[in-house]
Amino acid sequence: MSPYALVFRGEKKTDKIVMRAMDFNLEDVAELEIRTTEELLALKKSKKLSWLNVDGLDNVDLMENLARLYQIEQNVLSEVMNPSSPPKIQEFENGLFVTIKMLQYNETEDTLTIENLSIIIQENILISFQEKPGIVFEPIRERIRKHKNKIRTSGSDYLAFALLDVVVDNYIYVIGLLGDKIENLEEDMTNDPRKELLDHINSFKRELNFLRKNIKPAREMILNLNKMESEFIQDENKVHFRELQDNINEASELTDSYREILYDQLNIYHSSMSTKLNDIMRVLTIISVIFIPITFIVGVYGTNFENLPELHWKHGYYMMWALMLLTILGMLWFFKRKKWF
Repeated sequence: MSPYALVFRGEKKTDKIVMRAMDFNLEDVAELEIRTTEELLALKKSKKLSWLNVDGLDNVDLMENLARLYQIEQNVLSEVMNPSSPPKIQEFENGLFVTIKMLQYNETEDTLTIENLSIIIQENILISFQEKPGIVFEPIRERIRKHKNKIRTSGSDYLAFALLDVVVDNYIYVIGLLGDKIENLEEDMTNDPRKELLDHINSFKRELNFLRKNIKPAREMILNLNKMESEFIQDENKVHFRELQDNINEASELTDSYREILYDQLNIYHSSMSTKLNDIMRVLTIISVIFIPITFIVGVYGTNFENLPELHWKHGYYMMWALMLLTILGMLWFFKRKKWF
């Protein structure tokens, strides 16, 4: 099979392909649900700025229609149909292709999901591809519906910036949630270092490594996007992509910062456990040292020699106990004076 063949190479996450479009200019916004190729053709002929969002990537016929209608190269759409492809940017003859990993946190289930987002930027249209339906871009739709501002008039490249900005903001939001847990863990470690904390530290390290694995390539992609000289990115919109680069740099620095905090916490945990073990060993050592002379005394008087004068003393038993108690008290006083406990 050719690497550019239009074959879905991922896990199917939706049973039905849904295509939603927004066709708008400064004065008017139209929202459409696209069901047929004829409706796609009508959208293409529109003189307004259009945003076509496709939920679901496994329909080969649809991808072929899009490739033919919007003159999209087959190798680009083969990347769209491969959700495991890394973040990248590619310019082709009729547009600009961008793909990035999108993270979403479900507060109800306390789960983090990852999804591949692909964007094709052309002169008067932006096509976005998601693996499944979602509401992550609903704030962008609300801005288009309610505000007659820059998002309606600045072209498809500014709309692409708005989508990528939401993705990067989600990075920062997810990192912030994880960071709160890490900081709370630091307080628990100070108050009560226990074995369960090590499991939490290792779990947070795995989550941070997962975030870094997706954020670092996204950072490189956005850096390349800023360096690129493309006719599909207007000069007046480049400042927004530089802002996007600042945001992704912040997300990357946050992951590095929390990673260092976790390593510090791991060192603190090991130091605390080592100190705790030393305290235990010190107590056990003191007890052992105290019992050494007592054991010696008991051993002497436990011998079976006939000529042992103290055995015939009337108060010999009590004198032996007094000697042992005095030995214990003397050793405790000596240890205390030396500040060994």
